[in-house]
Amino acid sequence: MSHPVSRVLSNSRTAIIGIATALPLVSSAAATTITSVSDVGKFIIDTINNILVPVLFAVAFIVFLYGVFETFIIGARNDTAKEKGKGLMLWGLIGFFVMVSVWGLVNILTGTITLTNTPPATLPTATKSTTL
Repeated sequence: MSHPVSRVLSNSRTAIIGIATALPLVSSAAATTITSVSDVGKFIIDTINNILVPVLFAVAFIVFLYGVFETFIIGARNDTAKEKGKGLMLWGLIGFFVMVSVWGLVNILTGTITLTNTPPATLPTATKSTTL
């Protein structure tokens, strides 16, 4: 069992690395100017698509890789470590599946619903034919 101070330092190091990695993404997203309600919606959707989704995919991939590491390297001779690693691999794959499904649904919805201020195009009108 590790010392509580080393666990706190390890957690703070991980948090610092995560913040340092995400900081350029946040600062680039904050460079846009918001002038209307549709700009707010576009900003939120862009932030989710450009920052949140890639970070969640990276987390799921890291969990999966850690599960592989736990199963095949750490748990080579330890059955409990193998089971823990298999569980992590399963949760990583479930995370991938859920994120891809939700991402696909969101893209279908945003492709179907347009959030613009332009009026819809008018349909051509039918003309009466006078042929006999």
